[in-house]
Amino acid sequence: MLNFDDDDFPLGGTSPAMSPSAATLQSDNLAPGQRRVNVADKRIINGQTDVNQLVPFKYKWAWEKYLATCANHWMPQEVNMSRDIATWKDPHGLSDDERRIIKRNLGFFVTADSLAANNITLGTYRHITAPECRQFLLRQAFEEAIHTHAYQYIVESLGLDESEIFNAYHEVPSIRNKDEFLIPFIDAIMNPLFKTGTPQADQTLLRSLIVFACLMEGLFFYVGFTQILALGRQNKMTGAAEQYQYILRDESMHCNFGIDLINQIKLENPHLWTAEFKAEITSLFLRAVDLEYAYAEDTMPRGVLGLNAAMFKGYLRYIANRRATQIGLDPLFPNEENPFPWMSEMIDLKKERNFFETRVIEYQSGGALSWD
Repeated sequence: MLNFDDDDFPLGGTSPAMSPSAATLQSDNLAPGQRRVNVADKRIINGQTDVNQLVPFKYKWAWEKYLATCANHWMPQEVNMSRDIATWKDPHGLSDDERRIIKRNLGFFVTADSLAANNITLGTYRHITAPECRQFLLRQAFEEAIHTHAYQYIVESLGLDESEIFNAYHEVPSIRNKDEFLIPFIDAIMNPLFKTGTPQADQTLLRSLIVFACLMEGLFFYVGFTQILALGRQNKMTGAAEQYQYILRDESMHCNFGIDLINQIKLENPHLWTAEFKAEITSLFLRAVDLEYAYAEDTMPRGVLGLNAAMFKGYLRYIANRRATQIGLDPLFPNEENPFPWMSEMIDLKKERNFFETRVIEYQSGGALSWD
């Protein structure tokens, strides 16, 4: 065992007798990896500061969003599914169209959040060099695991055919088409040989971040969320709808964080935001709207729940406009309005009782949240 006297300073510590100017000079003479972190030197990507040193904070918005997500922890098994089970088993509890919606929803979501988690842990996290942003990504990855758990919990509770539901992303074209749209953007940044540091590589990462924040979490989830929450509003499948409400709240925070991340990268790397790149992103938005609308048509071949597929065309265009303008693009579909204003209420975290009133909850465990 090594013994150190009070005057010994292992690991490069400075003596108390050393003047501040001398300490600064010593720090300046160290290699980059040994210097104390200077806030001004931190970068979202391609940073040279020590990623293991959380403070000093530069991106306080990231830390605040991390704290906000931690203050709203929940677990699927806290939700009572007995009413859902009784409804599902009752031959007259749901129509065939309502059952189709539920199974299609679960078929998409049981693997979608796994894709998101893989994208974070095996791709995005490696390339982000701001530790406070990494902290949020770790929490986000855990929440994606909770969401996957929630969908599995619903499938198990209802006694659905697990093989059918979990293989839907291979077997149902409207689901498979969405996943095939996303997977290349995962693979690009998960490749072990991929590294940022050139304009082309940095645009690859930025493109992936936009696809996942704005199009996957910010668009591809919204037909399903609306459908299940509409069921809940009619007092059907209230346990599943309660979980979807919590997931919607989580995903809204993920989307907002991703947009902040995208905009900060643009601010620090303005050379990436070229006219050609913006045109490419716009085309991806348009493709995503078409894919999600096709999914709406597949899940709702007939009107149900006071909804029909055509209503989602305007809704998806409204959401696409919002996401585009949030990252500095022009609206893609001018003058679109939100046909489902009640969906905004589902993101209100200040309620002490969930809106289905199935049980009293304390979903917000600390701090008052505000949402963009």
